[in-house]
Parts: sequence; structure tokens; C-alpha cells
Amino acid sequence: MRIVVKVGTSTLAHHTGHLNIRRVEALCRVLSDLKNSGHEIILVSSGAIGMGIGKLSLKERPQDIPTKQAAAAVGQCELMYTYDKLFQEYNHTVAQILLTGSDFRHDDRFENFRNTMTRLLELDVLPIINENDTIATEEIKVGDNDTLSAIVATSIGAEMLILLSDIDGLYTADPHKDPNAKLIDVVDKLTPEIMALAGGVGSSLGTGGMKTKLHAAELCAQAGCEMVILNGEDPSLLYDLFDGKKVGTRFFPKG
Repeated sequence: MRIVVKVGTSTLAHHTGHLNIRRVEALCRVLSDLKNSGHEIILVSSGAIGMGIGKLSLKERPQDIPTKQAAAAVGQCELMYTYDKLFQEYNHTVAQILLTGSDFRHDDRFENFRNTMTRLLELDVLPIINENDTIATEEIKVGDNDTLSAIVATSIGAEMLILLSDIDGLYTADPHKDPNAKLIDVVDKLTPEIMALAGGVGSSLGTGGMKTKLHAAELCAQAGCEMVILNGEDPSLLYDLFDGKKVGTRFFPKG
């Protein structure tokens, strides 16, 4: 199975912006094991700006574009160094791909991206994708990695997209505010009622939220790709998912 796994900043980093070492080590170990079992793994990783914030000792996420891009430039180095080191421990080679929205809108660049991805997977490489935040502007950026991961998954014919988040899945209400909120195990159809469950943005370090995740589910459903939301605090839930256990929220594609 070809699987795209997206991991958000809130999963990768502490609230300080510094790397959550234990969690990232666990994530790389599980992904390596899944790859060893025969799956093709593509990782879409947030975290460059968040890690840059921590490394630059900024007190909060910057609002101006030059500081965001400077933080991304610093953080991307640390992010890829960490992934390279951890995956190498399990004998897996990684590759970095940085994209912007315009790479998908220009036919020749989009074709180059797909050809590169195909060849990397043939060479048994684990591609790690992020938005190119160092040069992206409002006009050319995708905007969030939930959407980016859905575009990647549908572009390369992935069978499944897994979004690792700081929440267990889609709830009937905001579980942080409503103690009676219930986890929705399966979504067979993205009805207006389901779409209305989307809240606001995510954590202070990230840019996503349930709204972007449901938009990603729409893109996947149209392309025949299953999508799953899992809590990234426990990467071993990926094992449970592939063992057929009931975890997270599964969005099945249109028949």
C-alpha cells in the first residue's frame, strides 16, 4: 500500500517550539517498521517554522512574512537533520522535497514532481515533503500541510492519507468545550452536517485545524483515497490502524 502520512507541528514540537524528541523517535521507528513490512511511505512534515521559532528563541509565532521565512529556513535544517539521523538508524534513506502551490499549477513542474516521486519510491527512498515556507507567499503557497498532503496523496495515487494530529479524530462537538462530544469512528459521506463540525485554526505553532482536515478529506474522497485522522501523541496507533482496530476517524472515498 502507498501511504502518505502527515504530521503536524503540534505533534513534532513542544509548546516551546523545541523538538519533542521522544515522540519523533517513536514516529520514525513505527514508520520504518511499516516500510519494512512492504508499504511505501511518504511523509509530509510540518514543523519548520515551529522549530525555527524554538531555535531562534522567539516568544511567539511571528506575524510578518520575513521573520516567518527566516524561522522556516532555520527550522528546516534541524527538521531534516533529525529525520535523516533517526531514519538512518533503521537503514532507510530519506529525501527532502519542498513545494509551493505553483508547483502543482504548472504542468511541467507538476510532472517533474510526479516523476521524481515515482523514481524515489522505486529506489526505496522515504520522501519527506514540506511547503517551501522560505520562499512561499500568499500568491503561491498551498497554505497548510493538511491540504498539501491531500494534494500529494491524490497526485501520486496513494491508497491512504493519514493525518497525525493533536486530537483523536472528528467529534460530534468540540471535545475541549463539550464533555458529551463523541468520537465519530467512520465517515462514509461528507455531508453538510459533517462539514459543519469543523472548528477554527489549530495550535499556536501550527496553521491547521479540523476545517483543513475536512477539506483534505474532500480532496481524497474525490480521488478514491481513504483518509484517517489519528492522534499523533501515540505513533503506535498506526500499528492498531493496520491491525484493523477501531482508532481515529476513517473517511472512506466515494464508491
